Amino acid sequence: MPDLSSSLALLTSPAILFFFVGALAAFARSDLTIPEPIAKGLSLYLMLCIGFKGGVEARAAGMNSDFLSAAGIGVVLSALMPLLAFAILKRTKLDRPTICALAATYGSVSVVTFAAGQQHLETLGLASGGYMAAVLALMETPAILTALLLLNGAGRGQPGQRRKVLREVFVGAASVMLLGSFLVGTLSGEAGMAKLELFVGPLFQGALCFFLLDIGLIAARRLMEGGRKLTPGVIAFAIGFPLLSAGLALGLARLAGLGEGNAAMLTILAGSASYIAVPAAMRLAAPKADAGVFVTASLAITFPFNLIVGIALYTAAANWLWR
Repeated sequence: MPDLSSSLALLTSPAILFFFVGALAAFARSDLTIPEPIAKGLSLYLMLCIGFKGGVEARAAGMNSDFLSAAGIGVVLSALMPLLAFAILKRTKLDRPTICALAATYGSVSVVTFAAGQQHLETLGLASGGYMAAVLALMETPAILTALLLLNGAGRGQPGQRRKVLREVFVGAASVMLLGSFLVGTLSGEAGMAKLELFVGPLFQGALCFFLLDIGLIAARRLMEGGRKLTPGVIAFAIGFPLLSAGLALGLARLAGLGEGNAAMLTILAGSASYIAVPAAMRLAAPKADAGVFVTASLAITFPFNLIVGIALYTAAANWLWR
């Protein structure tokens, strides 16, 4: 089990508490809502900050072997874990498009889980390399491509749709913002950070609180609307598969000789699930996939699990294994 003090530090941070405020408001049938344009703006802002700070820190640290190892492990896991997820989910009664969407969801990663994990590691004085923001960006895409191969292997998907999906994957807002801001941070370095320190530093915390408030609202409402679609098997998958992915990532990180902070962050990423990039891609590639299953599983089951237990558990496991 994770260390109690580290778990409490995570659960009592303002951003995480605002997530629970949003969830409680939704369960109480409050009319509280965050306008969609503001929510999208906050999402882009968070990705800009994560990417930019990662680029600055990566330049300061240099593109070393740790980065190459972490990136390699991340890309391989993102590309191959959907195959394992697909094999497991074939035993359920879900249709193939929904299975492929779930496989992509649990092979890809969550930007907000990354941000929460980053804050948790900093609280513990266990910083990861700035280049982990680039690893985050690299891990979003391979899982989607693998899921598309699984989907089209059954003869589904038109060529025009595939082109649209590939465009969404490679030049979508999330990919462009993360990689673009990482590049800007790498090129501008500490001089650029000095100019944007307030924007990407203290203001980031307030934006994260606002964003997680909105995520709490959405997660709870999705759970109330689509909870009946979440069978015991899907719920078990939504908790068990991230633990499996995280365990594999931690073992590979240890074999690769990554530092403790980088290994913990890679494990947190592997244990997360996408609810931004994958739904956008699956909307085009698999319109028949049931979002009430794959989005709700990620957002209403896996994400809260990681906030309450997962992040602290993965960090404690890395701390134990590196001692």
